[in-house]
Amino acid sequence: METRHVMAQDHEVVNRWPSSRRSVPRARRQLAATLAAWGMPELRDAAELVLSELLTNAVRHARTPLGHLVETRIRRLPGDRVRLEVHDANDGHPVLRDAEDTDESGRGLLLVDALTAHQWGVDARPGLGKLVWAVVSVPDDTVPWP
Repeated sequence: METRHVMAQDHEVVNRWPSSRRSVPRARRQLAATLAAWGMPELRDAAELVLSELLTNAVRHARTPLGHLVETRIRRLPGDRVRLEVHDANDGHPVLRDAEDTDESGRGLLLVDALTAHQWGVDARPGLGKLVWAVVSVPDDTVPWP
């Protein structure tokens, strides 16, 4: 089951998703549609990857209690930036770690850290669980040629 509501003149989009891997591509599609509606297509690739990593971590590692949904929030920020949030009902915090060359996983937060220029973190939220957030913006080197 997916729920959706849009806040304050479309500056924030909130969705709730089942704690399932199938929610990740659905959330990506919703993010792409939101960025297109906001006229921010240049953020799509980086934002989709960041959201995918954060939501995958919540679904795979957070061990959300049965019956609880995972929430995503996309908030438009000044300066062509977006804040992505993933809320889950688990208190365990993700940890940025160095993966070995032979590791088959464990690089997701390294990608998030690089794509957001270190603008991500974990905050408490009212009630059960946490929220993991990241800010995606257009890198300076993608400014169009005159």
